[in-house]
Amino acid sequence: MKEVISSVLMPLIKKEGFSMKKEEIEKLIEIPPSIDMGDYAFPCFYLASKLKSPPSEIALSIRASIKKIPEGFKEVQTQGPYLNFFLDRKKVALNLLNEILSSKGSYGKFDSDYKGKTTMIEFPSPNTNKPLHLGHLRNMTIGESVSRISEFAGEKVIRANLNNDRGIHICKSMAAYKFYGKKRKPNLKKQKSDHFVGDFYVMFNKKYKQNTKLELESHRLLQKWEEQDKSVLALWRKMNKWALDGFKETYKKFQIKHDVEFFESEIYRSGKEIVMKGVQDGIFIKREDGSVMVDLKKEGFGEKILLRGDGTSIYMTQDLYLAKLKQKAYKIDKSIYVVGNEQNYHFQVLFTLLKKLGFNTDELKHLSYGMVNLPEGRMKSREGTIVDADDLIKEVQNLVKKELKSRDKLSKKQLEDKSLNIALAAIKYILLRVDTKKDMVFNPKESIDFEGETGPYLLYSYARACSILSKLKNKTSDSEKDLKELDYKEAELVKKLEDFKEIAKKSFIELNPSIIANYSYQLSKIFNEFYHACPVIGSEKQYFRVALVASFKEVLGKSLTLMGIEPMEKM
Repeated sequence: MKEVISSVLMPLIKKEGFSMKKEEIEKLIEIPPSIDMGDYAFPCFYLASKLKSPPSEIALSIRASIKKIPEGFKEVQTQGPYLNFFLDRKKVALNLLNEILSSKGSYGKFDSDYKGKTTMIEFPSPNTNKPLHLGHLRNMTIGESVSRISEFAGEKVIRANLNNDRGIHICKSMAAYKFYGKKRKPNLKKQKSDHFVGDFYVMFNKKYKQNTKLELESHRLLQKWEEQDKSVLALWRKMNKWALDGFKETYKKFQIKHDVEFFESEIYRSGKEIVMKGVQDGIFIKREDGSVMVDLKKEGFGEKILLRGDGTSIYMTQDLYLAKLKQKAYKIDKSIYVVGNEQNYHFQVLFTLLKKLGFNTDELKHLSYGMVNLPEGRMKSREGTIVDADDLIKEVQNLVKKELKSRDKLSKKQLEDKSLNIALAAIKYILLRVDTKKDMVFNPKESIDFEGETGPYLLYSYARACSILSKLKNKTSDSEKDLKELDYKEAELVKKLEDFKEIAKKSFIELNPSIIANYSYQLSKIFNEFYHACPVIGSEKQYFRVALVASFKEVLGKSLTLMGIEPMEKM
């Protein structure tokens, strides 16, 4: 509808003495806080600054020039500096519900500039020295949701994962195991294997100050690893397998599946070759101590080490090669890195270096997201205050089980399956609802509230719609048969359903699933208000309201799916 309004306003604004493009007009169009004020509003403040006239006078002048009400609208009014556009709500509602219910799951679909092209989205890229934690859960939730939204936009998505399986952090876990592990193996009945590995990383950071040999041993192990020492490689393979096996369990439970797995250990040498080639080409500088650096003072990043003096590489080194590998081996058109905002500097430098090396960086994007904290403060993996992903899922699931037991009698399997699905919805929604770029606080108890702004509330709303539709004796309906005029709550719900198209597209453009998450809550809230105010089955408007409920189910179901949440027909 914004396109219709902009088409009407463009020649009228020009008549006032100022030219604007349709896209510029559309950006200014607002959604009033209440449908009593219209369905769309065009503020005239910007025009007032250009035309040097009061905005209210400009609004009146433009309204006087509108000789014919635009198609799909019933009325255009002025209210101070605003032009308010009122939809022909009956006509719009019937057209919209028909569009949604006949779309077969495609309502709201749009084409990106990369329709049919390939996008690689990399997440969560963990280190193999500790288990996945709460921060990784936010990473995975964002990564999976962005993947689904990109697919909804017509892109072919490759879900990739880079395993940072070598380097000093991994060697710290190895050093602690050598000193204190006593050749023990994980007892899988008591502890997941990745948690077993993580205990030694925490142990290293607690003991290295008292045992100075630990720090020396970790660096010695790193050098020996790069020299391909057989005994060091054997220990590394053993501990990495423990970590990776544990990761796979967590991914499966959290409903994450990768198409491609990269391993730093397999690509870091090629990264070193790129750096040494850069030295030959005069792009990078080799120092007297053997280290290689690049001077980025002009770009505002100072000096950056690319290879240490002992010849060992850093993350930046392998990322240079990985960017080229992705494009060469997988023919991708766009690459998105889902990595926390603590690495903003890293990616700014990476993209700058790739540009210096002649790489096209236009379609490389760092999806930077905020950190997750707990109510008691920031998590620190070195101190062992990290909340492990598995423990958190289990904790939230147990909270859900208590709630379900108080509501219904379920078999053991039903309780397990239902509680896990609700727990995952609770975790994913609370991790998505905060603007992706912002830091957030995660409170497990708050996440499972069936009445608040939570995943369970969305699932409950979806299940309520399913329950209403299941009570119908006659499954067919004619939404126009009993509709004379829309009630306030009906009109509000119709308007919110129409917004989904714009919401889905905005989430894609901004790489921000929180837009869909917040929309889903607002939609569900409006639906539940409609449900309480407007009887459906047996009402005078049964046909129309049934179609409205079915449309809500369709749109909320799609929104949940785009967030990586599995809808439930019964709670």
